Amino acid sequence: MSITTIEIPTDNKTQFLQETLKGLQSEPKFMLSKYFYDAIGDRIFQQIMDMEEYYLTNAEMEILQNQSAQLSEAISADGTAFDLIELGAGDATKSIYLLESLLDAQMEFSYFPIDISEHVIADLEENLPKKLSSLDITGLNGDYFDMLKKAAELSDRRKVVLFMGANIGNMNVADAESFCLSLKQLLAPKDLLIIGFDLKKNPQQILDAYNDKGGITRSFNLNLLHRINKELDGDFNIDQFEHYASYDPASGACKSYLISLKNQIVNIGHHVIQFAENEHIFMEISQKYSLDDIDQLATKTGFKPIQRFFDQKQYFVDAIWRVD
Repeated sequence: MSITTIEIPTDNKTQFLQETLKGLQSEPKFMLSKYFYDAIGDRIFQQIMDMEEYYLTNAEMEILQNQSAQLSEAISADGTAFDLIELGAGDATKSIYLLESLLDAQMEFSYFPIDISEHVIADLEENLPKKLSSLDITGLNGDYFDMLKKAAELSDRRKVVLFMGANIGNMNVADAESFCLSLKQLLAPKDLLIIGFDLKKNPQQILDAYNDKGGITRSFNLNLLHRINKELDGDFNIDQFEHYASYDPASGACKSYLISLKNQIVNIGHHVIQFAENEHIFMEISQKYSLDDIDQLATKTGFKPIQRFFDQKQYFVDAIWRVD
């Protein structure tokens, strides 16, 4: 077992403040969903993944549980050593099946989990080696692209990038294209990307997943206001904001908002933010895709679609793309 932690010195609090103020001083107001994930946000998201309405987790889990051997074969087809780099690794609940399969096949690889949450990386470093004692793991805490560059500095082996859990859906289509283009520029020919997409389906089923009866998704969104209060000296009155979700089946965009329930002023440190009654804050998007949408995204951004892995109900797909 080999464990290495890379610490990147950044002023995360300053960036959090600057990006929060930029969003709340814009018209319309918005926040960045990456800041949902503090220690409390991580726990709430675990609850979301366990919700009956949130079909995504079980769909992709089924793929990883039942098809990891086939995924391993596709990854290791040329027989060379590689680095498996997971963007937004979370607790590796799903990717552990792929890691186990690769280890069972005696593939020569190193695992680089990347996550913006220090809590997530610390948890992986503590718990994953207990389950996979022979795993060579290097935890990277920070921005995806910064940490991809760091991984390239640490190793010149070919790269297999995991971007699971429909994380690409946290961007609108234009931003997803920009992301994939930037990602491709950091990879070399024949490198692979394994990327998860939530597929378009019954609109009510999709909306229920982001507007659950138990209010867990509501708590997840509102927790960002709690975090601003705690970390940035804010004074949000949480009871004066409500969660609202919508889904457009034509575009495939499922969006979440917080709505101000009255005219109010919020202070963040020395900064004053005014809210009108019924004014919204755009919180996040969960973009859904058709198979044609996915192939078009690949080809427009310099990747070649290679293979697809579906759950039995075809709610979800993990697609393998290769850099041409």
